[in-house]
Amino acid sequence: MLPHIVRHSQLVTDVALLIARKLNRFGEHLDLALVEAGALLHDITKTVSIKTKEDHAQTGGELISSLGYPAVADIVRQHIRVHPGTCNPDAVSEAEIVNYADKRVKHEELVDIEERFRDVHERYANKYPGLQAGIQEVQLETQLLEKKIFSKIDISPEEISEILTRGGFTR
Repeated sequence: MLPHIVRHSQLVTDVALLIARKLNRFGEHLDLALVEAGALLHDITKTVSIKTKEDHAQTGGELISSLGYPAVADIVRQHIRVHPGTCNPDAVSEAEIVNYADKRVKHEELVDIEERFRDVHERYANKYPGLQAGIQEVQLETQLLEKKIFSKIDISPEEISEILTRGGFTR
């Protein structure tokens, strides 16, 4: 993995674990080791896919699955888009947490959803005709996921940066 992708994955992991720990304190039953592994490995084949133009969520999932980690592979496959019908509307899954955390990290910077999707739109919508509608769908799904997550815990999305910055969080 390219160094900047490693740093991106580390920040995604910090965000995901912060949220997962909060959710567990409020009654969810999330596997923190699974969240950590999925977040750290979500972009494992991104460096290669930059050259091959393959779907790095799919190739990453295949790689992790071939190594014998199907639960982690499932998270990697869903980090761009959570598979419809796989999530419980009353609970938050490990895949949803990693998916959301990835949407909050633009390169190596924690940003809000609007900024992240503004960047995605600028980088990809004009290169790939027809992608704009898909980007808008994923943005809406992410906004709904954010509401689902933060309705269950005692912090707001805006507080994540402050919590991570002030050092009140350790991986």
